[in-house]
Amino acid sequence: MSTDQQPAPETPVPTCYRHPGREAHLRCNRCDRYICPDCMRDAAVGHQCPECVAEGHKGTRRPRAAAMSRRPSDMPVVTYALIAACVLAYIGEIASEKVVTDFMMLGAWTHPDGQLAAGVLDGEWYRLITSVFLHEPLKGNGFGFTHILLNMWALYVLGPPLEAALGKARYLSLYLLSGLGGNILLLLVDPYASAVGASGAIFGLFGAFFVVARRSGAPTGPILFLLAINLIFTFSVSGISWEGHVGGLVTGLAIGFVYAYAPAVRQRWLHIAAPLGVLALFVVLVLVKAATFTTGIGTGTGLT
Repeated sequence: MSTDQQPAPETPVPTCYRHPGREAHLRCNRCDRYICPDCMRDAAVGHQCPECVAEGHKGTRRPRAAAMSRRPSDMPVVTYALIAACVLAYIGEIASEKVVTDFMMLGAWTHPDGQLAAGVLDGEWYRLITSVFLHEPLKGNGFGFTHILLNMWALYVLGPPLEAALGKARYLSLYLLSGLGGNILLLLVDPYASAVGASGAIFGLFGAFFVVARRSGAPTGPILFLLAINLIFTFSVSGISWEGHVGGLVTGLAIGFVYAYAPAVRQRWLHIAAPLGVLALFVVLVLVKAATFTTGIGTGTGLT
């Protein structure tokens, strides 16, 4: 080998023109400048930078782009309100055990003679939602305060970036429908089982976070790892309602997919139609279950 041969100069890594410190491997389809995932905006074909999008949409209202970034000025008021609601409900549980018995998820409770006496299938539909804000009380099966602590920590971590990415209305509908989806699956699988907890909604946030992060090009490895750990915990620890977790996860994945991948030209109405369609499906499932339900013996209780 010749000693005069010089090593080839290293090719500089391209960086985002708006964030010089960030690597960028995609170009704006309009101006051909490099942009990072935070600067990508959906276009009819490919992606554009924020400046080109603003230039192309002068005089028109620009749809909100789904990206896993949050401006410092974005206050996650919905997330904080949900945490506050769960904490206040927990204080109410400590003050009176009736808060749990009257508002937990319960598909059906029957008298010894077989007549319905309480539960969703007896007309108490509100339990499908109120149970999402309740958690295992201190006198429960050993989870106690840990139950609400873990759920609120997950909501505090996952909520703000999702709320900023999706917008407050879409984020709130995602949370509530995911919690509802977990309870619906529990109702279909075991109508006599009871459950409390926000974990169905939290699993829905896990699912949507993964989809939106993947769509925006953000790393998805950490969220997949956390999701795997939580699923292992779900199926390996007794007393946990796997139906609530799986139902919430599937709901969050489905709604998150529509929020993240809806074509720009149909984005507005799809973002409205998707949660309304899921809600309508849930109502139909409850009505069908109520119409075909026969009384029997329950199989257990659980946490969500």
